[in-house]
This record gives sequence, C-alpha cells and structure tokens, in this order.
Amino acid sequence: MNELITWLVTTIGALGYPGIFILMAMESSVIPIPSELVMPPAGYLAQQGVMNEVSAILCGTAGSLVGAYLNYSAAHYLGRPLLLKYGKYVWITEEKFAKVERFFRDHGEVSTFVGRLLPVVRHLISLPAGLAGMNHLKFSLYTAAGAGLWVTVLTYIGYFIGMNRDLITRYSHQALIGAVLLSAVIIALYVRAHRKKKLAGERR
Repeated sequence: MNELITWLVTTIGALGYPGIFILMAMESSVIPIPSELVMPPAGYLAQQGVMNEVSAILCGTAGSLVGAYLNYSAAHYLGRPLLLKYGKYVWITEEKFAKVERFFRDHGEVSTFVGRLLPVVRHLISLPAGLAGMNHLKFSLYTAAGAGLWVTVLTYIGYFIGMNRDLITRYSHQALIGAVLLSAVIIALYVRAHRKKKLAGERR
C-alpha cells in the first residue's frame, strides 16, 4: 500500500491535473481504480503547494463525469438495442425493461446522486441510467454533484493527513461509512417525501 500510494503521488505529480482526470475517468467507468487511492494523494500534493486543491477537485469531478458517461453511452447505444432484441432469452422481458425505464424516469435523480457515494454502485449506476435513457442534463447534474461531494471529501483527507498510509486508510473507511449513512438518510427522506406527494395526489 505504501508503495502504491507513493507511486500514485509520483504519477499524479508528473501528469498533473490531466493525470487526476484520466485516473478518475477510469475509476468511474469499469476499471477498478479506487478513488480512495487517487484523490488523497492529489490532496497531499495540494497541501505541499504542488497543486491547487480546488483545481484537483474539479478535475477529479470532471473525470468522474466523463467515466460515468462512457458507461451511460455504452448501455444506451449498445446495451439497450441488444436487451430489447435478445433480453427475452435471459428473462429480461419488455415489461421488466419498462419498469426500469419508469423507475429512472421517476427516481433517477436521487438514484444517480446517492449511487455516486457508494462503493461498487458508483461504477454501475450509470448502466441502468443509460439503459433507461435518463435525461442527459439531469444525469450530468446529479452525477457531478455526487461525484463532486465524494471527491472533495477524499481530497481534503489527503490535504490534512498527508502521506500517512494508516490514517488515509482509516479516514477513507470512515468517510465511506459516513457516505453510506448519508445515503440512507437521503433515501429515507426521499421515500417519505415521495409518499406524501403520492398521498396528496390521491386525495385530489
């Protein structure tokens, strides 16, 4: 781990902001590069005066958005036609597909935002959004908001902690737990508000 973090610091320092952008784009697609190992080194370099933390956060967020759009586009333009044509052979009927589309039409915003905060899910949430053809503007806004929040937290972990591997691991895990708890609260509030809105509509 120490060697990996040292390598990432050296790599990001050498490549600069484009390096952050590329690594986070890879992390946000299907290449398993943990953001927990990309943004803290960038934060450390910002603390050392090699980078600017705001610029690092913007590059990390932009990279995450581009990586997410790669998944979105692949699912929408390649996966969607294949599922509609061959999905019945793997028990994905048009009815089930329509349910996915309805879900993302009704709940795509909160799903996309929360998904960017959760491990594993952040790599996959763009796929059903692409399959359902989620509105591009909404997808971009909520992806950028969720990714930006996560990238900011990780960057400042590196900024204040530095190169201490144990502390980076510990606080990254704590940040992950915090993100899961925050996601649970957001989902609970959203479900509550959605139910109230639905009941209000039924009473009219």
